Amino acid sequence: MRKIPVLTLIIAIILLAFISATAQDPAAQQPTEDDKAKAQAALEKNAYRLLDQVIDEAQTLRLPENRVHIQISAADLIWNRNQSRARSLFALSSDAIVELMRSAPVPTNQRGFPNQRWFGLRQELVLTAARHDAQLAYQLLAATKSQSPPASSQDSRNPRMLLNSDENLEQALLARVAALDPKLAAQNADQMMEKGQFPRSLGEIINQLQRQDADAAAKLADKTVKRIQSANLLTNNDASMLAQLLLAPGPRLPPPADTSSTTDAKPQTQQSRAPALDTSLYTDLLSTVIDSALKVNAPTQNSPRPVQGRAAVRGPSAQQQNNQPQQPTEEQIELNNGRRLLAGLQMSLPAIDQYLPSKASAVRQKLTEFGFGDQSRANFGQAMNILQQPNPTSDALLQAAQVAPAQLQSRLYGQAASKAMEEGNTDQARQIATDHLQGSQRDSMIQRIEFRELVKKSDGLRLDEIRQSVSRLANDSDKVSLLIQIANDLQKDNPKAQTQVLEEARTVINHRAANYDQFEDQLRVARAFSTVDAARSFEVLETGIGQLNELLSAASVLSGFEVNIFRDGEMNVSQGGSGLNSTIGRYGQELALLAKTDFERSETLAGRFQFTEPRIITRLSIIRGALGVQSSPPDINVVNRNFAAGTTIVGRPN
Repeated sequence: MRKIPVLTLIIAIILLAFISATAQDPAAQQPTEDDKAKAQAALEKNAYRLLDQVIDEAQTLRLPENRVHIQISAADLIWNRNQSRARSLFALSSDAIVELMRSAPVPTNQRGFPNQRWFGLRQELVLTAARHDAQLAYQLLAATKSQSPPASSQDSRNPRMLLNSDENLEQALLARVAALDPKLAAQNADQMMEKGQFPRSLGEIINQLQRQDADAAAKLADKTVKRIQSANLLTNNDASMLAQLLLAPGPRLPPPADTSSTTDAKPQTQQSRAPALDTSLYTDLLSTVIDSALKVNAPTQNSPRPVQGRAAVRGPSAQQQNNQPQQPTEEQIELNNGRRLLAGLQMSLPAIDQYLPSKASAVRQKLTEFGFGDQSRANFGQAMNILQQPNPTSDALLQAAQVAPAQLQSRLYGQAASKAMEEGNTDQARQIATDHLQGSQRDSMIQRIEFRELVKKSDGLRLDEIRQSVSRLANDSDKVSLLIQIANDLQKDNPKAQTQVLEEARTVINHRAANYDQFEDQLRVARAFSTVDAARSFEVLETGIGQLNELLSAASVLSGFEVNIFRDGEMNVSQGGSGLNSTIGRYGQELALLAKTDFERSETLAGRFQFTEPRIITRLSIIRGALGVQSSPPDINVVNRNFAAGTTIVGRPN
């Protein structure tokens, strides 16, 4: 038998060991940066191909507002690839909106508000263009401005309503342009102030400008405060509103003297709006607001009742004038504005004590005269400020619950307990649940805590114990929530067990949805599977789409009788509001996530929608996800300001 040389044998052994180690090394299987770039390029290529299909398919739609909405969305998505085509699509949308306006001789609905068929599209067009080109957005704003006079004397309110809608849209555009081109936004804001207007986005503009040109920001802030001071805050509601927006976040504090060592520096509390004024300007404006509020006398028994929006008092003369609401008197206007100023000052009492202590006593006395001794509004505002922090901790939620009004406390304490569990502090979660929760809410939370501890202590997965714990929960949503939480806990240490638990969750939702909440449960399970087993996620979504097709067919048949989702046999893709529209949008979001790993199957599943409109909605979501483009901009009323509570509540985006 031939002998193998020792050196050759050693080399062979080393080579085999190297090959074996390489095959088993997970790091060697990781995609390189070049691989990632190629995958992203392929994803974008597929997205733009699908976008071309969507644009073509949209031409078959009957409703002009549907075609315009898709043109605007397509222009937004294609801007980075083909700016010329995007501008063309924006121009086509503008022309179509103008045509819609011309075809509606009375451009307002029965309540005097702008006709939603074109007004919503107009704001979508202008605010979407503002993401890319501020000048183009202003051109589209001017091109689509309504010039239609009221059709009859019954529409005497229409010019004012149209003026308000134009002003609101211009202010919303100003806020959006601030992030793209703060100098242009500052210039336009200055022009608006010259006309006597007080843009509500001035604080945001000042902050954006501060990052580019601190001197220009300081000049704009100084001019803004002087303009407000020159107005009568008791009769000028816009000036009063802007003053409160600038005061609510507090002053902008100077950076620490030693920027190299910030250990002892106290960071400013995060607000929904960043402070825009330095301490000097803030104090000047605060003093002006206090002086104005102190001029108002508390109403007596014989004082005229304050007028509150649509609750205005109607007298015989009002009925003789086409049922127009009675206009408030000057005294009533001052009383209303004075109360709003005082409500804001109640929230600013700590700042008054710090910066204007000589006026603190008079403010508190005036607050008492107007019945603002109750701290519930201030507590609500404080709780909301805490909640608006990004990803609040369990301690922050606990703090918010402690100062919140009674009707909000149980919800906040529940969130605090859940957050404590998420942070791994089950002892704190148990303490919160025991001390602050009641009845079934407490029992459910304790059960979740106990099982979380059981999973942590267990050497292995015990499906029987999981099933027993889940079976004690009252409804499927709670069961799904618990199982997904358990699966998340197992993700790092036991991926196989994670999949088993998610299969249990899939068993819970493996039936026809009886309501939209159950659709949401199915979507949550699909989301949980998306990073573990994408095939399972697709299967869950496919079942739901089959049922949605049935619901869409039924809604189409019932249109005009029980539901109004369809018009002229077509679903309006530019309007939400219905549970069916929202659910279709949610399916689009989940398919968009899955498309990043399997674009072809996501595209195929979107094509399972039998109606053109939901098919387009989901495909647009897939394209946005693949291109990394956010959804359309929010409505101009996205920010709803509760000045009585002195806080800012952000509404739901489209």
